[in-house]
Amino acid sequence: TIPVRPDGKISISLVEDMTAVGKTPTELARDMEAVLAEYLRLPKVNIIVASEGSSNQIQVIGNVVTPQSIAYRDNIRILDVVVAVGGLDDFAAGNRAQVIRTLNSDATAECKIRLNDLLEEGDMSQNIFMYPGDVLIVPESRF
Repeated sequence: TIPVRPDGKISISLVEDMTAVGKTPTELARDMEAVLAEYLRLPKVNIIVASEGSSNQIQVIGNVVTPQSIAYRDNIRILDVVVAVGGLDDFAAGNRAQVIRTLNSDATAECKIRLNDLLEEGDMSQNIFMYPGDVLIVPESRF
């Protein structure tokens, strides 16, 4: 399951930041196949829409052990979310993580989070409250 980010894009291995919003599942599959054709001989992609909207979910994508949607609950904090997805993977740039928060139907806000500081140094100022519809993005570290 790959969630669509608030900016309307998805990212998977070998396919980064592909626009998904406004495309049919078939159009998205063909676009992904075109990108994957650079790496695979005959890529075949099937897209199945699991659900529309994520108003009661917190989505976690990027370099975590198990990217997934987490059910929102009162007083959930970012540390709870990171633990629920199994933590950061070996290639995560935790201090470049961000939370995308929907403010209203027309606006979102980006909040920079220093997850490594929280996890390794116990910096509890980074342990922010999460809200329904939030998306936690953990990028890959630069080599």
